[in-house]
Amino acid sequence: MPEYTVLAAVSVCVVLALEWHWRTGLFRTARYWLSMAIVGFFQILVDGWLTKLDAPIVLYAPQHHLGVRVPWDIPIEDFLFGFSMVTLTILLWVRAGSRHATETHTESRAAARAQRRALARTRTENHATHRSAPGATGTITPTRPLDEEPS
Repeated sequence: MPEYTVLAAVSVCVVLALEWHWRTGLFRTARYWLSMAIVGFFQILVDGWLTKLDAPIVLYAPQHHLGVRVPWDIPIEDFLFGFSMVTLTILLWVRAGSRHATETHTESRAAARAQRRALARTRTENHATHRSAPGATGTITPTRPLDEEPS
């Protein structure tokens, strides 16, 4: 089988496997398919101009591809490779964004917990250092447990 064809098919399989593994839901969004339609439109314009058989700018060795050419003499493998390249880029972008959003959310929750604990410690220390009037008896106790969230 031709080399370019095999590599293009493998690239599509790798991208599909990554989407299946990461489960980003990319293929279920209208935004993705709209993006692919826009990319496909311009790919046909540019790639068709570059690979037209009557005056090619880019030449393909016939032994490296199937020889199937669709609109304006574009090798079918170019569409497979274009799909893989654009989809992988979007997948990585979505994956990095969702990981960043998760990390940011986790970090902000941890920071809020730490801030509440510090506030509780400060309140407890203020209660403990408060002194009663001379000659008064009794102890000062916090109004709520330290582990309780402030209201």
